[in-house]
Amino acid sequence: MTLIARGLCRLRWLVLAAWVAGAVLATTCLPTIEQANTGAVGAMVPQDADAIKAEKISKTQFGFPLLSRTLLVEHRADGLSLEEQAGAVRLAAALTRHAVPGFRDVAAALPVSNAVGGAPFARQRSTTVVTYLFFRPDVGISRRVEAAQGLAEHHVHVREPAVVGVTGQVPALRAQQQLIIGRLPLIELATVLLVALAVGLRFQALGAPALTLGAVAIAYLVSSRVVALVGEKLDVAVPQEVEPILVVLLFGVVTDYSIFYLERFRALLAEGADRRQAAVAATAQLTPIVAAAGITVIAATVTLLAAHLQFLRVFGPGLAFAVLVGLVVALTFVPACLAIFGRALYWPRRPAVELSAQEAAEETPTERVGRPRRSRAVRFACRRPWVTIAACGLLLAACCAGLLRLHLANPAIRGLPSGSEPRQAYEAAARGFAPGILSPTVLVVSAPGITSRRGALARLQRLLARQRGVALVLGPGQQPVPGVRFGATLSGTGDAARYFVVLREDPLGARAIEDLRRMRSRLPRLLERAGIAGVDAMFAGDTALTAETIDKTIADLGRIAPLTLAAIFLVLAIFLRALVAPLYLVAASALTFAAALGIGALIFGELTYYVPFASAVLLVSLGSDYNVFLIGRIWQEAAVRPLHEAVPVASARAAKAITVAGLVLAGSFALIALIPVRAFTELAVIMAIGLLLDALVIRTVLVPALVTVFGRASGWPGRRLHGPASEPVPAAR
Repeated sequence: MTLIARGLCRLRWLVLAAWVAGAVLATTCLPTIEQANTGAVGAMVPQDADAIKAEKISKTQFGFPLLSRTLLVEHRADGLSLEEQAGAVRLAAALTRHAVPGFRDVAAALPVSNAVGGAPFARQRSTTVVTYLFFRPDVGISRRVEAAQGLAEHHVHVREPAVVGVTGQVPALRAQQQLIIGRLPLIELATVLLVALAVGLRFQALGAPALTLGAVAIAYLVSSRVVALVGEKLDVAVPQEVEPILVVLLFGVVTDYSIFYLERFRALLAEGADRRQAAVAATAQLTPIVAAAGITVIAATVTLLAAHLQFLRVFGPGLAFAVLVGLVVALTFVPACLAIFGRALYWPRRPAVELSAQEAAEETPTERVGRPRRSRAVRFACRRPWVTIAACGLLLAACCAGLLRLHLANPAIRGLPSGSEPRQAYEAAARGFAPGILSPTVLVVSAPGITSRRGALARLQRLLARQRGVALVLGPGQQPVPGVRFGATLSGTGDAARYFVVLREDPLGARAIEDLRRMRSRLPRLLERAGIAGVDAMFAGDTALTAETIDKTIADLGRIAPLTLAAIFLVLAIFLRALVAPLYLVAASALTFAAALGIGALIFGELTYYVPFASAVLLVSLGSDYNVFLIGRIWQEAAVRPLHEAVPVASARAAKAITVAGLVLAGSFALIALIPVRAFTELAVIMAIGLLLDALVIRTVLVPALVTVFGRASGWPGRRLHGPASEPVPAAR
C-alpha cells in the first residue's frame, strides 16, 4: 500500500488535472437526469400486478377504461348553479365527441356531480363536479396535465369564489417532479454551506473545506451525468426522486472520507512529518479503511437489483455507482491534493495535536505515548461495558416500539404542499364527495355468459355496498344510460361485468388500503353468497395497485434484507479477517435502522411505502461505513498495544472524526426536507435520526463496549487481535 501511496503522490498534479478535465467533459457532453427524461410512473409500481392485469381486462372487454388518473374539479362552497353543472356535462360531451378545438389528446370525459346521491358518497349537495379525463395511450404526463389545465383555465366558467383545478395521480406526479427540479439547486447550495461550515469549524481553516467541496463537486458532476446517460442508453427509468438522494449521499459520503484523510494528515504534520511524507503515510494507512468503507456501501446498495419494483432496481445501482465514483475521487483526488497543498490546507491555524489540560492530566503513561484524545463516553463504555450495552439496548428497544404503529401507504396527493393545485383540487373534491371519488376502485368479474345472470350480479353489488369503508357501488344493478357506451357495466361479449366502487377514505391512504384488503379477502365468500362462485374476479385501480405494491415491497424487504446484511457481513469479514466482530457490528446497524424507523412511525404514523425500504439500505450500509473506520482503527492499534488499551485509544481518536462526519451526513439528509413533499420529509427525518444515533451512540459508545466484552474473540478465527501482551511500542497517531 505504501508503494501505491507514493506513486499517487508523485502523480499528484496529473491526478488533479485528470479529475478536473473529467468533470468538465461530463458537464458539457453528458445529459442531466432531467434532460434524459427517463422518469416514469411505471417505475414506482410492479408491472405484473394483478391490478394492472384487471385494468387491461376491463379495457379489452368493455372497449373503454373506467379509470382515470387526471381529474378536473369544480367546487363552490355555497353551491354550483344548475347552469354551471350543466356546463360541465356539455364540456364532457364535447370532449368525448372531439368537438373542443385543441384538445384532441382527450379521448373522453365523464362528469360526476354531487347533486345526486346521499351520504357517505355525497358529503354536500350540488357543490362539486368531478370530471374524469381519459387520454390516448400515447399522450405523456406533461401533455395530459397541460391539457387538463387548459380546460380548467379556458373552458370552465364558475362564479367566484370557487375552486377550479386539476388533480389525480398524474398531476400529482408532475407537481412532485417540478418541486424536485425547483428545489434541487437550493438543496445543493444548502449542502455546500453545511459542508463548508462543518469542515471549516472542525479544522478552523479555509483550505480543508475547499478541498472537501472540490472533491464533492467532481464526484457529483461525473456520477450524476453518467447515471443519466446509462439510463437513457439502456431505456431504464431513472425516477426524478433519485437525484436529491444522490446529491446528499455524495455530499455526505465524500465529506466523510475527506474528513478522515484530513484528520490523519493533520496529525502527521503536527508530529513533524513534511508534506509528502505525511501525505504518503496518511494515504497508506487510510486507503484500505476508506476503500473497505466505500465497498460496504456499494455492496449493500447493489443488492437492490433483486427488488421487484423497477424504482428500487434503479435506485440501488444508481446510488452504488455514485458512491463508487465518490470513493475513487476520495482515494485519488484527496490524497493528491494533500500532497500538493500540505499545511496550506489548515491555514490560518498551524496543525497541532489537540489535548486539553484535564485530558492530559487524566492520561496514563501508556496512553500518553500515543497522546489520544479521550472522551468521557468512551472511557465509561470501556470501563462499564455491560452497563453501556444494557443502556443502549433499552434505548434502541424503546425507539423500536414505534414500529407497532407503522402503516404504509402512498399519500401522493396529500403529500404535496397545501398550496399546490393537485392538493387544493383534491381537498375541494373531498369536501363535496367521499375522498375515494378521486380514484375509484373497479371490480371486474369474468366468466362465459356472466352478463345473463343479472340477479346474481345485482346481489353482489348490494353485498359490496355493505362492506366496511365503501361509500358507493355502481354496477349491473343500475341500467346504463340508453345509447351511451361510456360507463357500461356489462360487456358486449357477455363475458364480463364490472363495478365502480368509491371508498370513504383517501384511496391511497392506509385506511382505504386496509378496507380494500379486507374486501378482497372476503370476495370469494361474497361471490358465493351472490350465487356466482367460481368466476374470475379482480380489483383494478390505484388503491388495489398501491396495496399490491406495498405487499411486493414488503416481500422485497424480506428477501433483500438478508442479502444486504450478508453483503455487509462479507465485506467486514474480509476486511477484518474475522467472523465474530462482523456479526455484532451488522446487528448494531440493523437495530439502529429499526430504532430510527420506529421513531419515524411515531412521528408520522403513516409512511410512504418505499421510504422504509430506501432508508433501511442507506442506514445499514452507511452505519457499516462508520464500522469500518472505527474497527479498522482499533485493529491497527491492536497491532502495537494490548487490546484493552487499543479499544479506548482508537475509539477516542476515531470518535471526533466519526461525530463530525455523522453530523455532516445527518445534516445533508435532513436537507432533503427542503423538498415540500411528504415522502422526502419522512426520508429526511428517518435518515437524520438514524445517522445521529449511529454516530453519537452506536459507534462512539456501543461498539467500543461490545469489542471490550468480546475481547480477542472479536477477531476469531484470525489472530490480528493477538498483539503485544506487555508494554506496547509507541503507536502511530
